[in-house]
Amino acid sequence: MSTYDLSTLVEGEHIPSHQLRRASTLGDVSDEHLNEKYIRGDVRIVVEQARYPLKQVSDLVKSADYDLQPDFQRRPRWSRERQSRLIESFIMNVPVPPVFLYETEYSRYEVMDGRQRLTAISDFYEGRFELEGLEHWAELNGRRYNTLPEQVRRGIDRRYLSSIVLLHETAKSPEQAARLKQLVFERINTGGEDLSSQEKRNALSPGELNKLCIRLARLPSLCQMWGIPTPTEDERLGDPNWQPPPELAENPLFKRMEDAELILRFFAHRQRRELWRSGTRLEEYLSTYLRIGNEFKQPTLAALEEVFVATSDLAFQVLGVSAFWLYRERKGAWSWVARPTLVSYDSFMWAFSRLLKKKDILLRRAKEIDGELANFYVSNYAKFDGRRVNTSDIEARDMAALAFLQSFCEV
Repeated sequence: MSTYDLSTLVEGEHIPSHQLRRASTLGDVSDEHLNEKYIRGDVRIVVEQARYPLKQVSDLVKSADYDLQPDFQRRPRWSRERQSRLIESFIMNVPVPPVFLYETEYSRYEVMDGRQRLTAISDFYEGRFELEGLEHWAELNGRRYNTLPEQVRRGIDRRYLSSIVLLHETAKSPEQAARLKQLVFERINTGGEDLSSQEKRNALSPGELNKLCIRLARLPSLCQMWGIPTPTEDERLGDPNWQPPPELAENPLFKRMEDAELILRFFAHRQRRELWRSGTRLEEYLSTYLRIGNEFKQPTLAALEEVFVATSDLAFQVLGVSAFWLYRERKGAWSWVARPTLVSYDSFMWAFSRLLKKKDILLRRAKEIDGELANFYVSNYAKFDGRRVNTSDIEARDMAALAFLQSFCEV
């Protein structure tokens, strides 16, 4: 599927062997060589600082010269209360951390860190929300920018948002630019809000497979099975100014990009027999698969998209919104766990993907399959214990799900 040489992957950190050999000699490097490297500026970031009056932030956000949604940015996660507290910080003149920008070409920028601050300021000046949850200025709760007392409004207008700009000349090639942007993103996010595993992958492994996972996460059938608001009309039409509605922005899976991880899990799970090395943690395997998959050619990506869409749609058509619920015993009574589970998702999505040619039969017998699902979980109760994560346990779950669906395909 790929020109990537899988034989060069080393268990653990998955670093190509020639890089490991190079790393083993680093202790022998002389001070003279290190001084020369520093003078050459091999890994040195060129920056400048700037300040933006808050009143200008809305124009900045709207400008085509500023990209607020580069690949390494996370999805919107700030609540209105948190946005309000930022405005309160400006009212009180509390220092606010700078935003980080990367100059992709002269006078054009990507927002590396600070999108939430820029959006909050812009939304407030545009009158999109009322202040809420303020502690020291609780009297202003319920006020919008244009209804603030005059002196308070003027005081906010005098404030500035600082920025640190990584200049265009920092990188000598597109490859080095991508590496440095990812490095900076990782360093400036080590002390802030914890990123999910998929948010880190999105930042550190941008590429075509990563984009595909993000796009497929909005597939209606997947959204309905996982309780994620389905795409709206403007989103489906690809409106470049589309912003997620509140119910989507606050959805836990969407907010932390765990919806995109579901697609990555599906692709990686289907090839785990070939690629998953014994002793490797699942998170490491998913990250490795994404790095490899970002090198897939377009025909391979198109084939992956086709099989995922067909599998997700088939699972939904056969089992509905409860496709990945578990039937479990608790305190002597059996009942459905009324939420989707990864342990069921992985195995049943794999099984459905193996039976796409039997789609018509499975759809015809959908009611029977759904009616027997509880008995399936009773018979395979031990296999679907989420604490069983060895490769043999995963294999047993997969084969049990496949055998169950295959039993309805027999003539």
